[in-house]
Amino acid sequence: MESIITSQAKDIGKLERTGAHSHIRGLGLDDKLEGRANSQGMVGQLKARRAAGVIVKVIKQGKISGRAIMMAGAPGTGKTAIAMAMSQELGDVPFTSIASSEVFSLEMSKTESLTQAFRRSIGVRIKEETEIIEGEVVEIQIDRSVTGVGPKTGKLTLKTTDMETIYDLGQKMITSLTKEKVMAGDVIQIDKATGRITRLGRSFTRARDFDATGADVKFVQCPEGELQTRKEMVHTVSLHEIDVINSRQQGYLALFSGDTGEIKPEVRDQINQKISEWCEEGKAEIVPGVLFIDEIHILDMECFSFLNRALEDAMAPVVIMASNRGMSRIRGTNYQSPHGVPIDFLDRLLIISTQAYSADEIKQILKIRCDEEEVEMTEDALAVLTKVAAETSLRYAIHLISTGLLVAQKRQSSKVDVVDIKRVYSLFLDEGRSIQYLNDYQNEFMYNEIVPAQSNSMVVD
Repeated sequence: MESIITSQAKDIGKLERTGAHSHIRGLGLDDKLEGRANSQGMVGQLKARRAAGVIVKVIKQGKISGRAIMMAGAPGTGKTAIAMAMSQELGDVPFTSIASSEVFSLEMSKTESLTQAFRRSIGVRIKEETEIIEGEVVEIQIDRSVTGVGPKTGKLTLKTTDMETIYDLGQKMITSLTKEKVMAGDVIQIDKATGRITRLGRSFTRARDFDATGADVKFVQCPEGELQTRKEMVHTVSLHEIDVINSRQQGYLALFSGDTGEIKPEVRDQINQKISEWCEEGKAEIVPGVLFIDEIHILDMECFSFLNRALEDAMAPVVIMASNRGMSRIRGTNYQSPHGVPIDFLDRLLIISTQAYSADEIKQILKIRCDEEEVEMTEDALAVLTKVAAETSLRYAIHLISTGLLVAQKRQSSKVDVVDIKRVYSLFLDEGRSIQYLNDYQNEFMYNEIVPAQSNSMVVD
């Protein structure tokens, strides 16, 4: 019985979750920004990916701000996937992703919500010089009182390739060394301003010692030159984080409470002025990032008016928007406009169009998703699933991968076959079959009064 329990034990701390776009690693472009057919999780959409690659290159240079790009295309054509790929390519450049519905759901004004999103997408690299002591630990001596009462004292011997020095230790430093489990042979770094100790690794000279070391032990070279040096430290924070810290009494703890509330414009003006001074003195550097707004057509005229003005600000990020609407009504008005966006705002945008995937591209995407979800599928089942995706939607077909695996496991098979795809296809309806079912049995549902003109097709507002 004990052996059975042991064999079923699992490490729940290593639980992995697979997201809708977790297979995206980048835009899949070469050095000349030419798109590869299948690379870094991206398939097809070569023109859209190349356009996104040009934007990424310009953003990395950090020379532009306030540009707006819109990705327009039918649902399931990879607009959000391209945005996620851009965030992967940008690296340490701030990237904020929001849905337009968030603007209306927060307990603050719409303009304040958009302002906070804008300032989350702008980073500030703050540079400061600090004195550090870096060397290899030769010996640690800690003296304790005979009675066990009173402060501890001790000595720390550090060396580099050129020199060796003995430092007197106080109670605080002894506690820090004990906490970090520092021992002779470790290479450490001590920040003189804060007393913070960082363990860099084990010295290569101790690599042949008969110590019980694990595979994760990092070996580093013994430092050269002086023990005490000056080092430039770079911290990257967003403007919104600086706003929150300076607008709340609890300071940086407000970042963890989540209740940021509305921030006064006067606070932001003072912060902008101070950061401008730091930039002139060379202490800081502005890093314009990216703000991705999904379903842009949900915003109303007030939000579009605010965005018109906000994009002209010197401290504005690159804004990327996505919309799957054609000619539709602008929210809050009776006017029709392309993509549900006012004409004057649409004139500011660079529009990237996405096209429907071909059958071969759909098959490649489904293969990638099978690998990501660790599902083995036969070629026949993959062909059937590709046909289902072409007739319904790519998202629906992707949902059938994990559900098909569950059905296959029920019949004690490790591979998903055609019979499993047919089974889940019959269990879960797609959009078209669901509408057909409602049309056939509408009299059995409540509130079934349908306008005759809308009975055969769905009208999108």
